[in-house]
Amino acid sequence: MDLLEHEGKALLRSFGVRTPRGGLADTPAAAAEQARQLGGPCVVKAQVPIGGRGKAGGILRAQDAAAAAAVARRILAMSIRGHAVAEVLVEEAVDVSEELYMAILLDRAARCPLLLLSRRGGMDIEQLAAQEPDALASVHIDPAFGWSDYVARTACAALGIAAARVIGELGARLWQAFCASEATLLEINPLTIVEGEALALDAKVSVDNAALFRHPELAGSRGAAPTDPLERLAAEKGLPYVRLNGQVGVLGNGAGLVMSTLDLIAEVGGAAANFLDIGGGASAQRIVDAFEVVLADQRSAVVFVNVFGGITRCDEVARGLLLAFEQLRPALPVVVRLAGTNAEEGLAMLAGARLPAVAVEGSMWEAASLAVRLAAEGGISPCRS
Repeated sequence: MDLLEHEGKALLRSFGVRTPRGGLADTPAAAAEQARQLGGPCVVKAQVPIGGRGKAGGILRAQDAAAAAAVARRILAMSIRGHAVAEVLVEEAVDVSEELYMAILLDRAARCPLLLLSRRGGMDIEQLAAQEPDALASVHIDPAFGWSDYVARTACAALGIAAARVIGELGARLWQAFCASEATLLEINPLTIVEGEALALDAKVSVDNAALFRHPELAGSRGAAPTDPLERLAAEKGLPYVRLNGQVGVLGNGAGLVMSTLDLIAEVGGAAANFLDIGGGASAQRIVDAFEVVLADQRSAVVFVNVFGGITRCDEVARGLLLAFEQLRPALPVVVRLAGTNAEEGLAMLAGARLPAVAVEGSMWEAASLAVRLAAEGGISPCRS
């Protein structure tokens, strides 16, 4: 989950990190009032949980309150990469002589937190790493020992940065925030140093979704709510769902099986429209809910149901499929593969219903191949029942 900028800065401030003065506004008039309180030039920044705001025109400078209102009116009417702007952050403008980049993130490959530091703040860090790898210093942080000044000194020495003391103090605070919030990323870009003290001009904070139940103060973030309407619908129904770009709607039980299904669809020449995991012990109603989500994506030309019964009983899945056809009346063909607990009972239920749009296959490979073929044909070919 990505926090909004003002939420990330609030988190950093609670650990002693300095940020520019400012406040939120959801109307042009409120933005003008914030600018008047700051008493000088300001920066108006769109609050959306996505990068690239500056390139999209979502971060603009204003000289006074009237200009802040005009700028806010323009930004509040924007949608940045699918995210409607509901609020802006109005902050004091800060003149800086040098912009740095600093982040602590989880290096999954090394299974260890990592400090990233660069003299080239304000840039896209992925682009910088690709084009100028020597401009970026990286030092792993041993989780058994935590933060130490050695980490800061090593990174600063690699880049010729003299402010190792300031970077070390800031790093210690970021490390505390990183651990306390169970973050996967804490990024300040750009970072500047004013009168010997670090100042975070921007902040990006990503928190592990699996840890949100321990952080109710973060779970209410606007960044926690999916902006994609289908992902939002799935979240309301308690279903893990990710929208993809293909034409084969996927419904399976268990993240491992669903990911394997996505790989197999690609292997036979297709592309999945989504990732949807009904989980273990799914009830018939949960199957109906899952079908409703998959069918809501109009790019899906076929639905592939792949279930290996363990805790999940295949007869309960079949009961859910029959209920889904009764309630939702899907117009798409459905390819089904059932194996494991009560698979024979479930298959018998489907055979007895004689649903003309349902094809049952015995193996994952056969089912995936048929689903991809039907998707390529626009989902209009007759299915084998």
